[in-house]
Amino acid sequence: MYYFDNAATSWPKPPAVARAMAEAVEEYGANPGRGSHRMAMRASRVIYETRKHLARLCGVSNPNDIAFTLNTTMALNLAIKGWVRPGDHIICTNVEHNAVWRPLNHVTKERGAMVSYVESSANGEVDLKELERMFQPRTRLVIVNHSSNLLGSILPVADIAEMARRRGAAVLVDAAQTIGVLPIDVGRMGIDMLAFPGHKGLMGPQGTGGLYISPHLELEPLLHGGTGSQSDQGEQPMVRPDRYESGTLNTPGLAGLNEGVKFVLQETVEHIHRKEWELSQRLMEGLMAIRGLTVLGPALGLPRTGVVSFVLEGTDASEIAFLLDQRYGIAVRAGFHCAPLAHAAAGTRETGAVRASVGYFTTEEQVDYLVSAMKEIAAQVR
Repeated sequence: MYYFDNAATSWPKPPAVARAMAEAVEEYGANPGRGSHRMAMRASRVIYETRKHLARLCGVSNPNDIAFTLNTTMALNLAIKGWVRPGDHIICTNVEHNAVWRPLNHVTKERGAMVSYVESSANGEVDLKELERMFQPRTRLVIVNHSSNLLGSILPVADIAEMARRRGAAVLVDAAQTIGVLPIDVGRMGIDMLAFPGHKGLMGPQGTGGLYISPHLELEPLLHGGTGSQSDQGEQPMVRPDRYESGTLNTPGLAGLNEGVKFVLQETVEHIHRKEWELSQRLMEGLMAIRGLTVLGPALGLPRTGVVSFVLEGTDASEIAFLLDQRYGIAVRAGFHCAPLAHAAAGTRETGAVRASVGYFTTEEQVDYLVSAMKEIAAQVR
């Protein structure tokens, strides 16, 4: 399999990830934070070590300000539903994923919140002056997709956060496509909440993710229940991270995530991003030479993540993905990528697109093979 679906889930994983998960199941498969015996204590230590490594990666001062979730979607739901109050005004971009769009639709319907969407260009760029004009006296939250999962464009988070801070609004960043791939420092960048997955750039398994919550913010928990702390009280505890982590955590998954984060720290985010950028440029250059094929997102040579989406004139995106899989053993993603607003911006709302996303373990030979396969498919169409 030639794997080009890293924007959905990175693969393969560093070998230490699977080893750590197996070790957790076989050697200390007990509930973390729920007992004082040695297995429970070891599980708790591994989970806290994962928080520490994530804190180091993202410039977080207190690891307990990171709450673990099952994925970015759950983290975004916790942030949006936990922060937005009735009548609040929210600003976000139109390159957001459904993990943002749908919770926003919920709070507008159920809480009377108001949302303003900043239009982006077809390449995913946002006009900061237009964004600034959208602030209102009741603007309480600004949501920024750090990088589009369709276009690969990278938004200026720090500039947007500075704008929001001057107006007293909190900033929520969707880092689904950037954590582990682009440098992130929540303090320097002015990020109040950072939602992230464990299974993409952090090289961890599915079913892992989290939300950094600034110590200056207090969210209403998404879940209420057992935390292993203050168990004699009927109210959810205020102490972090217990307040946001009801129920048994995914210990094997977080043990694997710990090794994934350690791998990223060892290789460095800068090195990983440089490699993925070079691979994406090689892929773009090859695809752009194919007649009738259009690559979406920032132009060749400009900053972007490893996401390279494209359309081939006269051919259905799903058909291309099927042919790549069945004839060539190449895995890509086709359709709307849970991001209809981004497709509207790119002009592909009706057709969808093929998304090929490189990862740290992608090779130049694999990129060239994908380009060769697309040349053959395009020739057949003509």
